[in-house]
Amino acid sequence: MKKFELTTEQKINWFGRTLYRIKACISFTTTSGDEVKAGDLGGFVEKESNLSHDGKAWVWGNAEVWGNAKVYGDAEVYGDAEVWGNANVCGDAEVYGNAKVWGNAKVYGDAKVYGDAEVWGNANVCGDASVFSTEHIFCVTPIGEYANSLTLFRTKHLEIKISFELDVYTVDQFLKVIDGWCDDKQKSVAITAIELAYKHIDLTPTSDDLKPCPFCGGEAEYNADSDVVVCTNCCASADKKIWNKRV
Repeated sequence: MKKFELTTEQKINWFGRTLYRIKACISFTTTSGDEVKAGDLGGFVEKESNLSHDGKAWVWGNAEVWGNAKVYGDAEVYGDAEVWGNANVCGDAEVYGNAKVWGNAKVYGDAKVYGDAEVWGNANVCGDASVFSTEHIFCVTPIGEYANSLTLFRTKHLEIKISFELDVYTVDQFLKVIDGWCDDKQKSVAITAIELAYKHIDLTPTSDDLKPCPFCGGEAEYNADSDVVVCTNCCASADKKIWNKRV
């Protein structure tokens, strides 16, 4: 049985594509715990192939999916998010807010892309990625022996991870991969890309990212003037990059 059907409610998006609002044919609960009941209206797609009838994947609200883009697995696209081109959103990934995913980009795993973030080209955002700004992702294409895409992104733990050839690495792990490359020029390009990513990717924590004070349990607050995180109770402080790692 189909999970959804296209309704007669339609709109023409900025790309000139006619999109149709979807309606659930069955009841199910998404991975995030939200209930979809038979008869509930969802977001907009151009054609049925944009959203899989298998799994718990769903498009909500005013979100739009069109072109050859696919949302499948247990992924969710909602808010005013847009997914188009040949993009894929799958696994337990979530794309929401005003986020845009397009081109040949792929968002998967437990990744979250939201806010005003854009993921495009051949970028792969995955794992525990938390990307909600264009300053949270850096992509270089082509790179390596087989001219693949190198994507560096911000995680929810305020770290930088690397997606390359469908594998995910910490920076230290990827530096070891680079050591095994035969072409010294490619090694140099990859190292330069990592250095640029550290300059580009913003690791400033939001209030939701900060753990309580490890000493007294008080609320942590980022002080932009001093560029440190400070406990509002005991005034313990540390650089924002290490606050969540303090014991």
